[in-house]
Amino acid sequence: MTRHIEMLDALFKHATEGIVVVNKEGVIVMLNPKALELFGYHDKELVNQKIETLIPRRLSRTHVQDRDAYFEGPKARGMGGSLDLFAARKDGSEFPVEVSLSPFTTSEGEFVVSFVIDITERKKNENTIKEANKEIQKLNAELEERVKKRTQELAMAIEKIEQSQDEVMRALKKERELNNMKSQFVTIASHEFRTPLATILSSASLIGRYAKTEEEEKRQKHVQRIKSAVTNLTEILNDFLSIGKLEEGRVHSIPVHTELKEFTQGLIEEIKSLCKENQRIAFLYEGDCDTWIDKQLLRNVIFNLVSNAIKYSESGTLITVKIASDPKNINIQIKDQGIGIPENDHSHIFERFFRAHNAGTAQGTGLGLNIVQDYVNLMKGDISFSSEVGKGTTFYVNLPNHLPENPS
Repeated sequence: MTRHIEMLDALFKHATEGIVVVNKEGVIVMLNPKALELFGYHDKELVNQKIETLIPRRLSRTHVQDRDAYFEGPKARGMGGSLDLFAARKDGSEFPVEVSLSPFTTSEGEFVVSFVIDITERKKNENTIKEANKEIQKLNAELEERVKKRTQELAMAIEKIEQSQDEVMRALKKERELNNMKSQFVTIASHEFRTPLATILSSASLIGRYAKTEEEEKRQKHVQRIKSAVTNLTEILNDFLSIGKLEEGRVHSIPVHTELKEFTQGLIEEIKSLCKENQRIAFLYEGDCDTWIDKQLLRNVIFNLVSNAIKYSESGTLITVKIASDPKNINIQIKDQGIGIPENDHSHIFERFFRAHNAGTAQGTGLGLNIVQDYVNLMKGDISFSSEVGKGTTFYVNLPNHLPENPS
């Protein structure tokens, strides 16, 4: 018997949920250490206090009525599933909680044990999901508007080309290309959007089911799935928006003074968050650190090439980024130990919407390398690669180190 009592006492003291026991009059008779921690009290400060001490003052009067009604027909139940419940700490601050109640009776009378969980982090995650959904809706609306605008522009172009036969033939050819691109866009967008959106929907639904503290790992797993899916959607939309800007001639190379080593180190630290388990990025730099380059275009080139290296390489592999700079040139080499590019695909790898035949289920639009090539061309540089299936790929980017022109 003594052993059982000791075990129950240990469970009470070491429980990861706050436990509060009150009598029929709503007076606190017992709390565990976790409850004292949650509410910011010490030792016996709350014993013999009304349970309303732990309720925000604005809700205490209603809580008394609810408590009295509960004791008229007490039964085990959970609270907070569909309602927003709040508790008050000793310092008056409020925090969201989930509470479950279980009544019991002893020789000393009727009691209720309350299990209290602080769900502040869960609420933050829910808000994160809501904001992500809003951003996706906004981006989708922008994309739809762009497609609508392009369709209108195409209609106007068709009217103008009727002026001559040659113009008509050129317009028909352009129309076929645009229709093909639109068809590819619809196919890719519908496929690439469906998977991450389904992931977000399923994970958002499952998070609500993991209400217990010990299920935090499961909740975090689904939060990470949602973040990853939102990142994929953002990358897809960025690719489509970049193509639109390039086609409209709204992207220009404007070299600025750049501390290239520091700039690249910061960018790689940002990219490391995309790495798979035990993947490593080695960064080597030699030569002049002070350079003249378009920082935004260079950022997009390096980010795309390194993220591709991460995507198409297995966990535990090494990705190497080497940069050599001199007063005239900047040479960048990005090497991975990934799946490699089949030889038959080498001549098509920079084409729009093209994906290597061994890309498998890896997400992508087939636009990334086409955009990278356009950005490199805008900076008056060149890009090439070498690759072997099963051993990896190395991309070589050579860019001019533009110096500011002397005023005449």
